[in-house]
Amino acid sequence: MRPAGGKTFMAKLSRRLLLAGLAAPVVSRAARAAGVEIHVLSSGSFTAAYQRLAPEFERRSGHRLVSAFGASFGPAPDALPQRLGRGEPADVVLALEDALEALAGAGHLDAGSVTRLAETRVAFAVRTGAPKPDMSTVDAMRAALLAAPSIAYSPSGSGRFYETELVQRLGIAEQVMPKSRRWFPDRIGAVVARGDAAMGLQQISELLPIPGIEVIRIPEEVQKVSFASAALGGKARQPEAARQLMAFLSSPEAAPMIAATGLDPIRR
Repeated sequence: MRPAGGKTFMAKLSRRLLLAGLAAPVVSRAARAAGVEIHVLSSGSFTAAYQRLAPEFERRSGHRLVSAFGASFGPAPDALPQRLGRGEPADVVLALEDALEALAGAGHLDAGSVTRLAETRVAFAVRTGAPKPDMSTVDAMRAALLAAPSIAYSPSGSGRFYETELVQRLGIAEQVMPKSRRWFPDRIGAVVARGDAAMGLQQISELLPIPGIEVIRIPEEVQKVSFASAALGGKARQPEAARQLMAFLSSPEAAPMIAATGLDPIRR
């Protein structure tokens, strides 16, 4: 595959932006001066892809992205429900789709605007250099979790899956939950990298950027496939510019960059 930032990718992306009405290939000074600020709240699942794609959107559209980050769920002060509950500005919210549905139900988002961007899967991580347990089958994964001295998980979507679905389906909740710990606000990969937990579970796209860990994928039979999606804020100040950003992030030409971060782009 050609690098996502190569000439072919950029040429296709430029054509898509033209069709979306974002900008000409070279944005004039006047267009830049007319650009607006788009406030974006992003959870971890799509953050790596968003951060890679954001500069190109700004360059092509003339708009400026003002970004803040937090978990899809949970009590942490920077979690998206807490930010929106405090009235922080949000033109676009990027999060797991079930989180967006909950936020829309609370009146924070435009429920009709939800747009799927990618499929996201979870995986375990161990510290680089540590023995890498076999998780190639469900039985092997069950044995690996039973043998692990400690397991970290997040208060967000992947953590909810771990504590309410995965260990129950494996029939080992009573054995593994006493040695499992929910961590926040630290990223699970960082917890594992510094040795505070022998293993950790989180979205693959959140684990890959963390140095010092090895990612272990789990069998599809017990995998949690979620959707990283976008939605307009219920009180969006720049709805038209926000829609341009969502069209950009959901474009087929953005798919290679999204895939490079460990997500599976939605094919349109």
